[in-house]
Formats: sequence, structure tokens, C-alpha cells
Amino acid sequence: MKKNDWKERLNIVYSTNPNFEYSTDEKEENETLPKQQQKLRVSFEKNHRGGKTVTIVKNFTGTEADAKELGRMLKTRCGVGGSVKDGEIIVQGDFKEKVIEILKKEGYTQTK
Repeated sequence: MKKNDWKERLNIVYSTNPNFEYSTDEKEENETLPKQQQKLRVSFEKNHRGGKTVTIVKNFTGTEADAKELGRMLKTRCGVGGSVKDGEIIVQGDFKEKVIEILKKEGYTQTK
């Protein structure tokens, strides 16, 4: 256990059992697949977004940090905003063809 893990255990009911061991339910992040093995799917969506159009990149397999880095790169190259949520990279605007082109240039060969 870490030295100062009490912050992670706030609001936890403690046991009086001397053999009790506290364990966290942390998710293990998937290891990021190489670019050539990523099967990314790019789609265009307008529903449930207040009439705004967005381009969504799905099926990224890897760590959250790598997904955010890819999202940052796509947003910068398209010159727009966006976010990374629930394993999806969201780019504001209709940039489907441009995003596919950028991903293929970066080495994501299995992009559709």
C-alpha cells in the first residue's frame, strides 16, 4: 500500500476484523495497440448535441493519456475544439474526411 492512501479511503466503513485488507477497485488501463493494429471508426453525428455537428472517432484501444494525446493532435490539425470521453474522441464540426486523412498520414492504416 502507498504511504498516504487515506485520501482514497474517505467515506469507507472500516472493519474491526484484524485480517481485513482494504482493496480498491481500480481499472487496469489497456495497453495501447500499435497504430497499424488500431481499427478506428470515424463518424459524423448531429443528434443529442443541440443541433451542433461533431466528428467522433471510436474504437481507440489504449490508455486514456494516449487517447487524449491523439484527440489533442486531431483538434489542433483541424483548428477546432473537442474532447475525449468514454473512449471516444470528439472533434467539433464536420471534419470526417479530414480526420480520416490525418489518421492515415499518422500511420493508423485501418481507419474507416
